[in-house]
Amino acid sequence: MPVSEPLLKAVGVRKNYGHTEVLKGIDLEVRRGQVVCLLGPSGAGKSTFLRCLNHLETIDGGQVWVDGEPIGFKLRGGKLYELREKDVARQRRDIGMVFQRFNLFGHRTALENVVEGPVRVLGADPEKARKEALDLLDRVGLADRAGAYPGQLSGGQQQRVAIARSLAMKPKLMLFDEPTSALDPELVGEVLAVMGTLAREGMTMVVVTHEMAFAAEAADEVVFLADGAVVETGPPERVLKSPDHERTRQFLARVLS
Repeated sequence: MPVSEPLLKAVGVRKNYGHTEVLKGIDLEVRRGQVVCLLGPSGAGKSTFLRCLNHLETIDGGQVWVDGEPIGFKLRGGKLYELREKDVARQRRDIGMVFQRFNLFGHRTALENVVEGPVRVLGADPEKARKEALDLLDRVGLADRAGAYPGQLSGGQQQRVAIARSLAMKPKLMLFDEPTSALDPELVGEVLAVMGTLAREGMTMVVVTHEMAFAAEAADEVVFLADGAVVETGPPERVLKSPDHERTRQFLARVLS
Protein backbone atom coordinates (compact mmCIF):
# COMPACT_ATOMS: atom_id res chain seq x y z
CA MET A 1 0.00 0.00 0.00
CA PRO A 2 1.52 3.41 -0.94
CA VAL A 3 2.71 5.40 2.06
CA SER A 4 0.42 8.25 1.00
CA GLU A 5 -2.63 6.01 1.43
CA PRO A 6 -4.32 5.75 4.84
CA LEU A 7 -3.24 2.78 6.94
CA LEU A 8 -6.82 2.45 8.19
CA LYS A 9 -9.86 3.21 6.08
CA ALA A 10 -13.47 2.69 7.11
CA VAL A 11 -16.29 3.54 4.74
CA GLY A 12 -19.99 3.54 5.60
CA VAL A 13 -19.64 1.20 8.57
CA ARG A 14 -23.03 0.14 9.90
CA LYS A 15 -23.93 -2.09 12.81
CA ASN A 16 -27.33 -3.23 14.06
CA TYR A 17 -28.35 -5.04 17.22
CA GLY A 18 -31.77 -6.38 16.37
CA HIS A 19 -33.86 -3.43 15.23
CA THR A 20 -31.50 -0.90 16.82
CA GLU A 21 -29.06 0.79 14.47
CA VAL A 22 -25.95 1.42 16.58
CA LEU A 23 -23.62 2.65 13.82
CA LYS A 24 -25.15 4.68 11.02
CA GLY A 25 -22.54 4.73 8.28
CA ILE A 26 -19.24 5.86 9.82
CA ASP A 27 -16.29 6.94 7.67
CA LEU A 28 -12.76 7.21 9.04
CA GLU A 29 -9.27 7.46 7.60
CA VAL A 30 -6.10 7.21 9.67
CA ARG A 31 -2.68 7.79 8.16
CA ARG A 32 0.49 6.03 9.26
CA GLY A 33 1.82 7.52 12.48
CA GLN A 34 -1.41 9.41 13.15
CA VAL A 35 -3.27 9.39 16.47
CA VAL A 36 -7.06 9.72 16.27
CA CYS A 37 -9.19 10.06 19.40
CA LEU A 38 -12.86 9.08 19.32
CA LEU A 39 -14.93 11.16 21.73
CA GLY A 40 -18.60 11.20 22.55
CA PRO A 41 -21.22 10.40 25.17
CA SER A 42 -21.88 6.90 26.47
CA GLY A 43 -23.91 4.94 23.96
CA ALA A 44 -22.59 6.90 20.99
CA GLY A 45 -21.18 3.73 19.40
CA LYS A 46 -17.47 4.45 19.97
CA SER A 47 -16.50 1.08 21.43
CA THR A 48 -18.70 -0.79 18.97
CA PHE A 49 -17.01 1.00 16.09
CA LEU A 50 -13.58 0.19 17.49
CA ARG A 51 -14.50 -3.50 17.74
CA CYS A 52 -15.72 -3.42 14.14
CA LEU A 53 -12.28 -2.24 13.01
CA ASN A 54 -10.72 -5.63 13.85
CA HIS A 55 -13.87 -7.69 13.25
CA LEU A 56 -14.61 -8.46 16.88
CA GLU A 57 -18.03 -7.26 15.78
CA THR A 58 -19.34 -8.23 12.34
CA ILE A 59 -20.44 -5.14 10.44
CA ASP A 60 -23.82 -5.01 8.71
CA GLY A 61 -22.76 -2.54 6.06
CA GLY A 62 -19.71 -0.73 4.73
CA GLN A 63 -16.12 -1.93 4.71
CA VAL A 64 -12.88 -1.63 6.71
CA TRP A 65 -9.37 -1.87 5.27
CA VAL A 66 -6.05 -2.01 7.13
CA ASP A 67 -2.97 -1.54 4.97
CA GLY A 68 -5.10 -2.16 1.90
CA GLU A 69 -6.54 -5.48 3.13
CA PRO A 70 -10.31 -5.79 3.74
CA ILE A 71 -10.82 -6.81 7.36
CA GLY A 72 -13.07 -9.80 8.05
CA PHE A 73 -14.08 -10.31 4.44
CA LYS A 74 -12.72 -11.32 1.05
CA LEU A 75 -13.89 -10.21 -2.36
CA ARG A 76 -14.79 -13.02 -4.74
CA GLY A 77 -16.79 -12.72 -7.93
CA GLY A 78 -17.77 -9.17 -7.08
CA LYS A 79 -19.24 -10.20 -3.71
CA LEU A 80 -17.93 -9.99 -0.16
CA TYR A 81 -17.69 -13.19 1.85
CA GLU A 82 -16.93 -13.32 5.56
CA LEU A 83 -13.59 -14.92 6.36
CA ARG A 84 -13.18 -17.96 8.56
CA GLU A 85 -12.22 -17.20 12.13
CA LYS A 86 -8.63 -18.45 11.68
CA ASP A 87 -8.17 -16.05 8.75
CA VAL A 88 -9.59 -13.17 10.78
CA ALA A 89 -7.21 -14.11 13.61
CA ARG A 90 -4.32 -13.82 11.15
CA GLN A 91 -5.44 -10.29 10.26
CA ARG A 92 -5.69 -9.36 13.93
CA ARG A 93 -1.98 -10.05 14.40
CA ASP A 94 -1.37 -6.66 12.79
CA ILE A 95 -3.96 -4.87 14.94
CA GLY A 96 -3.15 -4.55 18.63
CA MET A 97 -6.05 -3.86 20.98
CA VAL A 98 -6.10 -2.72 24.59
CA PHE A 99 -9.43 -3.08 26.38
CA GLN A 100 -11.02 -1.41 29.39
CA ARG A 101 -10.33 -4.58 31.35
CA PHE A 102 -6.83 -5.91 31.24
CA ASN A 103 -7.61 -9.55 30.32
CA LEU A 104 -4.24 -10.83 31.47
CA PHE A 105 -3.66 -14.50 32.19
CA GLY A 106 -3.88 -14.59 35.97
CA HIS A 107 -1.72 -17.71 36.30
CA ARG A 108 1.14 -16.26 34.26
CA THR A 109 3.68 -13.61 35.23
CA ALA A 110 3.87 -10.24 33.50
CA LEU A 111 6.76 -11.53 31.42
CA GLU A 112 4.92 -14.73 30.48
CA ASN A 113 1.85 -12.72 29.46
CA VAL A 114 3.96 -10.65 27.05
CA VAL A 115 5.87 -13.66 25.66
CA GLU A 116 2.76 -15.76 25.01
CA GLY A 117 1.60 -14.16 21.75
CA PRO A 118 4.91 -14.00 19.86
CA VAL A 119 5.79 -17.61 20.74
CA ARG A 120 2.41 -19.29 20.30
CA VAL A 121 0.94 -17.16 17.50
CA LEU A 122 3.96 -15.89 15.57
CA GLY A 123 6.21 -18.88 16.22
CA ALA A 124 9.00 -16.69 17.58
CA ASP A 125 12.10 -18.17 19.19
CA PRO A 126 11.29 -18.33 22.93
CA GLU A 127 14.59 -16.84 24.07
CA LYS A 128 14.41 -13.98 21.57
CA ALA A 129 10.77 -13.37 22.51
CA ARG A 130 11.73 -13.29 26.18
CA LYS A 131 14.42 -10.68 25.56
CA GLU A 132 12.07 -8.53 23.52
CA ALA A 133 9.37 -8.89 26.19
CA LEU A 134 11.79 -7.69 28.87
CA ASP A 135 12.64 -4.71 26.68
CA LEU A 136 8.93 -3.94 26.28
CA LEU A 137 8.28 -4.18 30.02
CA ASP A 138 11.17 -1.78 30.53
CA ARG A 139 9.62 0.50 27.91
CA VAL A 140 6.37 0.68 29.91
CA GLY A 141 8.23 1.15 33.20
CA LEU A 142 7.80 -2.36 34.58
CA ALA A 143 11.20 -3.99 34.16
CA ASP A 144 11.32 -4.66 37.91
CA ARG A 145 7.90 -6.37 37.89
CA ALA A 146 8.53 -8.97 35.16
CA GLY A 147 8.13 -11.86 37.61
CA ALA A 148 4.96 -10.54 39.25
CA TYR A 149 1.56 -12.10 38.66
CA PRO A 150 -1.42 -9.89 37.70
CA GLY A 151 -2.89 -10.23 41.20
CA GLN A 152 0.28 -8.66 42.58
CA LEU A 153 0.05 -5.63 40.28
CA SER A 154 -2.03 -2.47 40.51
CA GLY A 155 -4.64 -1.77 37.84
CA GLY A 156 -2.35 0.73 36.15
CA GLN A 157 0.50 -1.76 36.11
CA GLN A 158 -1.76 -4.46 34.66
CA GLN A 159 -2.87 -2.12 31.90
CA ARG A 160 0.74 -1.30 31.07
CA VAL A 161 1.47 -5.04 30.83
CA ALA A 162 -1.52 -5.32 28.48
CA ILE A 163 -0.03 -2.57 26.31
CA ALA A 164 3.35 -4.34 26.27
CA ARG A 165 1.57 -7.58 25.35
CA SER A 166 -0.06 -5.92 22.34
CA LEU A 167 3.20 -4.29 21.26
CA ALA A 168 4.96 -7.67 21.39
CA MET A 169 3.00 -8.68 18.30
CA LYS A 170 4.58 -5.75 16.39
CA PRO A 171 1.23 -4.37 15.22
CA LYS A 172 0.78 -1.86 12.43
CA LEU A 173 -2.16 -0.30 14.26
CA MET A 174 -3.09 0.00 17.95
CA LEU A 175 -6.69 0.32 19.14
CA PHE A 176 -7.41 1.53 22.68
CA ASP A 177 -10.93 1.13 24.09
CA GLU A 178 -11.17 3.52 27.06
CA PRO A 179 -7.98 2.03 28.54
CA THR A 180 -8.15 4.13 31.72
CA SER A 181 -11.87 3.88 32.51
CA ALA A 182 -11.46 0.93 34.92
CA LEU A 183 -8.59 2.56 36.83
CA ASP A 184 -8.57 4.53 40.04
CA PRO A 185 -7.94 8.22 39.25
CA GLU A 186 -4.42 8.21 40.68
CA LEU A 187 -3.40 5.40 38.29
CA VAL A 188 -4.68 6.99 35.09
CA GLY A 189 -1.62 9.14 34.51
CA GLU A 190 0.85 6.27 34.32
CA VAL A 191 -1.10 4.59 31.51
CA LEU A 192 -1.61 7.85 29.59
CA ALA A 193 2.11 8.55 29.88
CA VAL A 194 2.91 5.26 28.10
CA MET A 195 0.32 6.00 25.41
CA GLY A 196 1.74 9.50 24.96
CA THR A 197 5.20 8.02 24.43
CA LEU A 198 3.84 5.64 21.80
CA ALA A 199 2.19 8.57 20.03
CA ARG A 200 5.44 10.54 19.96
CA GLU A 201 7.28 7.49 18.63
CA GLY A 202 4.94 7.32 15.63
CA MET A 203 2.62 4.43 16.52
CA THR A 204 -0.62 4.61 14.56
CA MET A 205 -3.39 4.70 17.15
CA VAL A 206 -7.17 4.98 17.40
CA VAL A 207 -8.19 5.77 20.97
CA VAL A 208 -11.66 5.81 22.50
CA THR A 209 -11.28 8.03 25.53
CA HIS A 210 -12.91 10.49 27.92
CA GLU A 211 -9.50 11.94 28.81
CA MET A 212 -9.77 15.35 27.17
CA ALA A 213 -6.25 16.41 28.19
CA PHE A 214 -4.78 13.36 26.46
CA ALA A 215 -6.82 14.05 23.32
CA ALA A 216 -5.69 17.68 23.31
CA GLU A 217 -2.04 16.79 23.69
CA ALA A 218 -1.58 13.53 21.76
CA ALA A 219 -4.23 13.46 19.03
CA ASP A 220 -3.63 14.61 15.48
CA GLU A 221 -7.38 14.45 14.88
CA VAL A 222 -10.44 14.25 17.08
CA VAL A 223 -13.67 12.59 15.95
CA PHE A 224 -16.83 13.33 17.91
CA LEU A 225 -19.57 10.70 17.69
CA ALA A 226 -23.15 10.87 18.92
CA ASP A 227 -26.08 8.52 18.29
CA GLY A 228 -24.02 6.26 16.05
CA ALA A 229 -22.83 8.94 13.64
CA VAL A 230 -19.86 11.27 13.20
CA VAL A 231 -20.96 14.74 14.22
CA GLU A 232 -17.67 16.59 13.92
CA THR A 233 -14.04 15.92 13.10
CA GLY A 234 -10.91 18.03 13.04
CA PRO A 235 -7.71 18.94 14.87
CA PRO A 236 -8.07 18.94 18.67
CA GLU A 237 -7.28 22.63 19.03
CA ARG A 238 -10.38 23.45 17.00
CA VAL A 239 -12.83 20.73 18.00
CA LEU A 240 -12.07 20.95 21.73
CA LYS A 241 -11.84 24.75 21.94
CA SER A 242 -14.24 26.05 19.31
CA PRO A 243 -16.45 23.23 17.97
CA ASP A 244 -18.79 23.95 15.09
CA HIS A 245 -21.72 21.83 16.24
CA GLU A 246 -24.02 22.43 19.17
CA ARG A 247 -24.00 18.72 20.07
CA THR A 248 -20.23 18.84 20.50
CA ARG A 249 -20.45 22.03 22.56
CA GLN A 250 -23.01 20.45 24.90
CA PHE A 251 -20.83 17.39 25.43
CA LEU A 252 -17.68 19.39 26.12
CA ALA A 253 -19.53 21.70 28.50
CA ARG A 254 -20.46 18.67 30.60
CA VAL A 255 -17.14 16.84 30.60
CA LEU A 256 -14.98 19.92 31.06
CA SER A 257 -17.06 21.56 33.78
